[in-house]
Amino acid sequence: MLDNKMTQEIERFVSVEPRSINEISEHIQKNWRTVDRYLKEIEEEYGTITTKTFRGGTRGALKVAYKMNPEMASSTKIQEELENEIMRQKRKDEFSAFDIFQHVPDKNKKAIVEDEISEEGTNLRELIEILNSAKKEIKLFSGNLSWINLKKGDIDLFKTLDGLVKKGVKFKALCRVDLSGIENIKKVLSLNYKYGKELIEIRHREHPMRAFIVDNNSVRLKEIREPTGKIKELDKKIFIFYTIKDKEWTEWLSKIFIKLFNTSVGAEKRLTELGRIIK
Repeated sequence: MLDNKMTQEIERFVSVEPRSINEISEHIQKNWRTVDRYLKEIEEEYGTITTKTFRGGTRGALKVAYKMNPEMASSTKIQEELENEIMRQKRKDEFSAFDIFQHVPDKNKKAIVEDEISEEGTNLRELIEILNSAKKEIKLFSGNLSWINLKKGDIDLFKTLDGLVKKGVKFKALCRVDLSGIENIKKVLSLNYKYGKELIEIRHREHPMRAFIVDNNSVRLKEIREPTGKIKELDKKIFIFYTIKDKEWTEWLSKIFIKLFNTSVGAEKRLTELGRIIK
């Protein structure tokens, strides 16, 4: 199974110069079929490595892996502007998910507006249905993972996550790993120990997004609007949930996630340092 240590070793080896599958095979002491599978997983999940086949279809075909340039994930001017905004801001109130939603074709999106005092009162069943549709991986932009504590009736978000991990669904999260959310981080990471699998990876990063990316097929974004206290402006708290099922925009947001994820600090390191502070 491809774990984080092996992924990082392959990334280091390829970053020096492009490498053939045989070279990587000798370096990590795995057969070429395993290496080929590893490279596909890294390309799909992290976007840090890509491959190119020379003389394809011949007996002398050569497959080479090389490091991807992470500088820009966007392919249009609109996406580039949005990317720069996401990379620059840190708080959820500094970016509106609607700025993404407005550019998605109507047939590939929907929005739900809910007037509730807290998120616990919103349609959590819809969120569970979206999460349970995952077959391979969920990428999460979060604040401090507080959503795992949401419960309503027979609905329990942490149990939903537990069930997904048990089925082998990978879970990568970008959030704040600090004193205020330390218990949430530990609670989620405990599922790795519970099932003896390294399926969950959390990294520290402050960002303005609140979104789930499911299998690179769909995105669910959240936006919260607070009352302003001004006349003829918003006078109650509302939650807005945007669902996007558009290949171009889902892949774009996934690339943004990968770009941030690959330059962020692992939760374990942060927890170790925080542990020294709160002894």
